[in-house]
Formats: sequence, structure tokens, C-alpha cells
Amino acid sequence: MAELAETTAMPKVITFLSSLLQRVAESNDLSQQLYPQKVSIFHGLSRPTISIQNYLERIFKYANCSPSCFVVAFVYLDRFAQRQSCFPINSFNVHRLLITSVLISVKFMDDIYYNNAFYAKVGGISTEEMNLLEVDFLFGSGFQLNVTPTMFHTYCSYLQREMLTRSPLPAVDPPLNIARLQKTHCCFNEDESTHQKQLAV
Repeated sequence: MAELAETTAMPKVITFLSSLLQRVAESNDLSQQLYPQKVSIFHGLSRPTISIQNYLERIFKYANCSPSCFVVAFVYLDRFAQRQSCFPINSFNVHRLLITSVLISVKFMDDIYYNNAFYAKVGGISTEEMNLLEVDFLFGSGFQLNVTPTMFHTYCSYLQREMLTRSPLPAVDPPLNIARLQKTHCCFNEDESTHQKQLAV
């Protein structure tokens, strides 16, 4: 039975998402040296030793949620980053933002899911902190949790393109509007019908 669990294929969305978030975090870490950034409840005192890829794989392995939850979590992260542009995603907050966005997406998307205490254990934080992060994330994103099929497909397509190109952040294809490297977020503007991707600064 343990062999079956070990041979479960890791969804590609984990690799795609971790690659993107790693690049965004590294970019914002560099800009943080030039431009001080505000600290939020999601910031840790130090960088977690676990990589973003391994962290997402851990969440997938233990949370038993559908792969689509990770795409929806990406949508939620993007919405949060747009509304909270003074708190860019970096290596000090990306892990807490991830576990929180996945928790919320699972609650919204899946019929059966584990409670906050379980996600806190998977994420390496206390239940009290998990509860606070969830509330702060919901208010920070304006409780906008609905993801239309078109929006879901747009984010899936972007993640696939991201993995195919694997180019450095400043050299991404034309739909990306880079005004400055400071406070970089990968964002889609949901108000436009074309859902063009842009960076919020």
C-alpha cells in the first residue's frame, strides 16, 4: 500500500506553479534590497528551508485535494497580490500564502476536505496561525472566491506557457507589462474581458 502512495504521479501544475512562484519570490527578494517592503502577517522571521516545489508536493501528498485546487489557489494568490500590492510575494511569505490559498481553494472547490488543524500541520504552522492567515487572506482578497471556467482556463494556459518558456521574469512574452521590478506580482486583470496578464507594481 505504501508503494502505491509513492508511485502517485505529481501533477504538472505543481511544477509549473512552483517554477513561477520561485521566480517571482527571487525577483522580489532582489528588489527588497533596493526598496524596503512592508511586512504582513504572512511574513516569517526567516526563509523556510523547504523549497517551494517540495512544499507544494507536500501539500499535494497529504491534503488529498484535486489538482484543480492548485490552479484556483494561483488565481487567489494573484487576486490577493493585486489588492495588496504593498506586500509583494517573496521568499519570506510565499509558503504561508501558498498553504492559505490552497486551504481556501479546497474549501471552495472540493466536496470533502480536511480541517484547518490538518492543513496547519501539513504547512508547519500552528492551528491558531492557520486560522488567522485564512481570515486575513479572505479580507485581503475581498472575499472574491468565484473562478469562472474562462478564468480557470486562462490561468492554466499561462502556467503551461510559463513552463514551456522558462525565460527570466523580465524577458517574458509581450502580454506581460513590466513597468518596474519593484514589487513584482504575476497578475491578470480580471476587469478586462481579454484577461490580459500584467504585473502589478
